[in-house]
Amino acid sequence: MPVALAMYMAGVTSKQSFENAKTILLQMGHYFQVQDDYLDCYGDPSVTGKVGTDIEENKCGWLINQALLKATPEQIQILQENYGQDNSEKVAKVKAVFNELDLKSVYLQYEEDSYNELMSLIDKTSQDLPKQLFIDFANKIYKRKK
Repeated sequence: MPVALAMYMAGVTSKQSFENAKTILLQMGHYFQVQDDYLDCYGDPSVTGKVGTDIEENKCGWLINQALLKATPEQIQILQENYGQDNSEKVAKVKAVFNELDLKSVYLQYEEDSYNELMSLIDKTSQDLPKQLFIDFANKIYKRKK
């Protein structure tokens, strides 16, 4: 919404420009949310400013979805028994499965792929939009730690 308002105030009237901005920003927002899910589990609380609780709160985040896609039946059983429980031992079991599945590497590959796709999307759809603004937004969140 803030970008659309700024575009409107800058005199942008083309419906296609608003649609292009929306396309770019929705992809950027998805990328940001996946980062947030990753940082909740693997981020350094002294940097992020919070201790992650997605596992305890049974959140349907990117990590658990990736785990369920890749897990063996035995690992799925461990996740089902331990995910969503406010208990440090159960959280540790969930994180152990995440580590067995090497979700850190899966995320790092996702991050690279998503950033490259986002930059390509910006290049293709920015047209009369301020391309550098969208590049700056993307660079601000790329490999963020908090």
